Amino acid sequence: MDPRLIWILIAIAVVVVLGVVWYEFRRRHSATLRERFGPEYDRVVHHVGNVKQAEASLEARARRVASLHIRPLTADDAARYGEAWRNVQERFVDDPRGAVTEADRLVGEVMHARGYPLGDFEQRVEDISVDHPHVVMNYRAAREIAQAHARGQASTEDLRQAMVHYRALFDDLLETAARDIEVQREHERDTARGRR
Repeated sequence: MDPRLIWILIAIAVVVVLGVVWYEFRRRHSATLRERFGPEYDRVVHHVGNVKQAEASLEARARRVASLHIRPLTADDAARYGEAWRNVQERFVDDPRGAVTEADRLVGEVMHARGYPLGDFEQRVEDISVDHPHVVMNYRAAREIAQAHARGQASTEDLRQAMVHYRALFDDLLETAARDIEVQREHERDTARGRR
């Protein structure tokens, strides 16, 4: 067989193998992002209209949040916020509009206590989507209802639904805090055992 033909076949084989490896890398990378961001992945891909650009946007979000120093709530803070939420829920019966306004404020306060910046709403949503991808849609929906409420266009049922949406994010923020606290306590116990 002609040596040039052998080299051409080897080059073709190398290109095919590299193509398969690259395809598999991209497929796994996309699957990892899809798993991490849940429904937010599909929303961003649909909004951007290009998978590669959407994935780059999601990766940029993750890098931004990694630089924010998100921290767990202390057990006392988590308990205090939990009590504040119960008060907001009780208020809903007599003052649904005031309760929704207070729920929005309380969610923002918990986010701030965890280390999320409270600037532009869209930036907040993007930041929250990194650590809480399965409830970020609730945050958007609650905010839309709160804005309709501010315009006088929300019914009591709409306000009830906003409370449900805010509660989903609130619970996720507090449960994450509770898990973080337990991990921190376990680490402290392990460290203490190691010193003995």
